[in-house]
Amino acid sequence: MERILLIRLSAIGDIIFCSPMIAALRRRYPEAHIAWLTEPAQAQLLEHHPGLDEVIVWPKAEWKALWRERKYLTLLKRIRHFSAMLRARQFDTAIDMQGLLKSGIWARLSRARNRIGLGSREGSQYLMTQVVDKGGDIEMIGSEYRHLAKSLGLRDEPFPMQVQSDLRSIRAAQETIAHFGLEKGFAVICPFTTRPQKHWFDDAWRALAEQLKEKLRLPVVMLGGPADREHARQIAEGTDIIDLAGETSLLEANALIERCTLLIGVDTGLTHLGTAWRRPTVCLFGSTRPYLKTDSPRTRIIYHALPCSPCRRSPTCNGAFTCLREITADEALAEAEKALAA
Repeated sequence: MERILLIRLSAIGDIIFCSPMIAALRRRYPEAHIAWLTEPAQAQLLEHHPGLDEVIVWPKAEWKALWRERKYLTLLKRIRHFSAMLRARQFDTAIDMQGLLKSGIWARLSRARNRIGLGSREGSQYLMTQVVDKGGDIEMIGSEYRHLAKSLGLRDEPFPMQVQSDLRSIRAAQETIAHFGLEKGFAVICPFTTRPQKHWFDDAWRALAEQLKEKLRLPVVMLGGPADREHARQIAEGTDIIDLAGETSLLEANALIERCTLLIGVDTGLTHLGTAWRRPTVCLFGSTRPYLKTDSPRTRIIYHALPCSPCRRSPTCNGAFTCLREITADEALAEAEKALAA
C-alpha cells in the first residue's frame, strides 16, 4: 500500500473513534502517502494530525446548496472536477470506514484497486473489492475500528485516539483561560448533541455545576456549538457557569478540553475528546451507549440500562427519558471524584 485513502465523512465522535487507524497504518506502512476524505466540519480535527499527509474535504453543503438552487450544470461540473482530483492522486487502496452509499461512492470513484469497506451497506458493498464485517468487543470504545485494523493485519494495540489543534487555537484557549482566571483548574460540561433523547436535564446540569464549584472548587465552563446558544443560556441563567457555547471554534474547544481539570458530558463529540486527551471524564449515556470500556482509567461511564435501552433513535418513553433522569447530580459528582482520583 503506497497510497492510501481513508474515508469517514462524519460525524465528530466517529472521526475521533477511528482516528487510531492513522497510526496503525503508519506503523505498518511508514513510507505510504495517507490521505483522509471527510466533510468540512470534521476536517479541522484532522488537518494537523502528524500521521496524515493530506486531508481531502468534500464540500457537501455547497453541493446541496447548488441542488436546491437548481444549478444542476454547475453541480455536475463540481462533481466531475472532484472525481478527477481523486483519480489523479492514484490511490492504491481506499478504506471506507463509514460503510454507507455516500462514502462507498467516493471509494469507487477514486479508482483505487483495493476498496475495503467496513460493514458496507445501502448498496456500497457492491462498490468494494472486500467487505469487513463489523466486529470486536462492542463494549470497548472504537471496537469496530479496532476490528478493522486487526482484519487488515494492523496492530490494534496501542490504539490511541488522536486529534490536534493548531497554534492559533491553542493561543485562543490560553487567552480564554487567562481572561476568566482559570489557571488553577476548571471543569468543562458538554450538554449538547443532536437528539433530545441523548440530553441530560437542565436542572441536573445546574445542580451539578453548583456542586463542582462548592465541593471541588472548580469553576465550570460550558461548551457547545452555535446552534446550542439559546439552550446554553437557559442552563447558565442564574448560575456561575461560564457559557462559551457557540463562542469557540471546534479546535479552540478541543484545546480547552486538553487543558481542563475535568470534563462531564453526554454522548457527543466534545465528550469523547476528553477521553482522547486522557482527561478525567464522566460520560452520561442513556438512549445511546457507544461504549462502556476505554483505554483510559480516567474515564467513568454512567449508564442506567432499562428494558428499552439503548433505544437510539426510537425512544418509547414519550419524552420521559427515564434512563437519563435516573442519573443524579450526586452520582455524577461521585464519578467525577473517582475520575480525578485515577
